[in-house]
Amino acid sequence: MEQDNHSGLRSDAHAVSSVDGCRIIELVRHRHENGSLSVVDNADAAMPFAVRRAFYLYDVPADAERGGHSHFQAQEMMVAISGCFDVTLDDGVRTRTFTLNRPYQALYIPTGLWRTLCNFSGGAVCLVLTSERYAEADYVRDYAEFQQLTANKHTPGHGK
Repeated sequence: MEQDNHSGLRSDAHAVSSVDGCRIIELVRHRHENGSLSVVDNADAAMPFAVRRAFYLYDVPADAERGGHSHFQAQEMMVAISGCFDVTLDDGVRTRTFTLNRPYQALYIPTGLWRTLCNFSGGAVCLVLTSERYAEADYVRDYAEFQQLTANKHTPGHGK
C-alpha cells in the first residue's frame, strides 16, 4: 500500500474512493407534537463507523464556501441541523452534489473524497460526525495534491 510522504498515513483510499460510496442515511427519528428528536448511536448497526468526534459550522455567509479538503483516514457524516446547504464530492474522476436540508438525514462521506460545502441558507447549521479524532496529518488541503493522489484512479466503473 502506498504511503503518503507528509503524514505516514495510507493514501490508498484516494486511489479507490468513489462518489458512488456516498449515501444518505436516515437517522433514528422520534416525532412528538412538542418537537422531534433524532439519535446517533454508535451501537446502531446502520452506522457506517463509530463516531469519535463531532463539530458544527454556523454563521456561514450565504456566498461562502467551506470544506475544500479530503482525508486519508476519516470518514464523515454531515447533517443539516438547521437550514440547508450543498455538499459537492469529488473522487478525482467524477463529482456528485447533495443538498442537505433535513435534520434526520446524514450524508455519509467515505475516506479519500474531496468535499466542498456552499449555498448556505440563512441560519444553516452543519453538524459533522467523524470516525477519527482531529489530526492535521489526516487532511489533504491542497487540491493539486488531491489530484496527484487520484491521478491513477482505478475505481470500479471509472474506466481507468
